[in-house]
Amino acid sequence: MVSPLVLKLEQFVRFSADDVAALQDLERSSTKVCGPREDIIKEGDRPTVVNLILEGWACRYKMLEDGRRQITALFVPGDLCDIHVFILREMDHSIGALIKVRVAQIPREELERLTAERPRVTQALWWEGLVSASIQREWILNLGQRNAIERVSHLFCEIYYRLRGVGQAQDGQFEMPFSQTDLAETTGMTPVHLNRTVQDLRARGLIVWKGKRFHIVDLPGLINIAMFNENYLHFRHEGAVLDARRNT
Repeated sequence: MVSPLVLKLEQFVRFSADDVAALQDLERSSTKVCGPREDIIKEGDRPTVVNLILEGWACRYKMLEDGRRQITALFVPGDLCDIHVFILREMDHSIGALIKVRVAQIPREELERLTAERPRVTQALWWEGLVSASIQREWILNLGQRNAIERVSHLFCEIYYRLRGVGQAQDGQFEMPFSQTDLAETTGMTPVHLNRTVQDLRARGLIVWKGKRFHIVDLPGLINIAMFNENYLHFRHEGAVLDARRNT
C-alpha cells in the first residue's frame, strides 16, 4: 500500500522506486500515539523532531489566556507538521490531536540526510512547504472576507480535496472526525452560529453528516457557494519535468 506521504508528494512529482523506499523509511521512525485533544507538542517546547501524521487528524492552534482557542491549520495523514520546525528555539504554537493520532517523529538528521541524497525528494518537500503557506493564505482570506456559509463550505471543499489526494476520500465521501466545537474554533464562529450554518447546508441538500461519515452530495453546488478554486492546493503535477518514471 502506498503511504499517504508518497501519495501527497506525487501530486507534484513522480518518484523512482528508491525515492519511494526512502520516504517510507521516514514512516518507520519512532512513533507516538496521542488521544483526542492531547498535545503532540506544546507552545514553549523545544522542537527536536518533525512530526508526520500517519493516522488520524491533528491541528495547529493558538490559545488566549482566557482559554479561547483558534485552530490555524489542519493536519491529515501524509502531512508533515512544519518541516523546518527544528530550526526554532521554542514552539510559538501548539500541535494537538483532534482524534486519536499516530505520528512518526522524524529526527533532524534523517531529514537532512534524505534531502542531501535525493534532490527530487527535496524539491517535492519544498513544494509541500509552499502548499502549506498557500493554504495559510487562503485561510486568512476565508476568515477575513467570506461570510459564514461561504467559510464553512470552503473548508469542507478543501478537506475533501486534500483527503482525496491521499486516498482518504472518494465520490464526495470521507470520515469527518471534527466535533462542531473544533469546526467553530477553525472557522472563527460561535458553536451556535456554526451549527445553524451546517443545518443550512443540510437543508439545501448539499451535505449529509451523520456521526463521522460526511458526504458532499452536491460538490459543484458547494464549490459555487464557497467560491472555491482548488488552484491554491497546487495538485496538478507541477513537477512533471522531475518525473523519474518517464523513461521506464
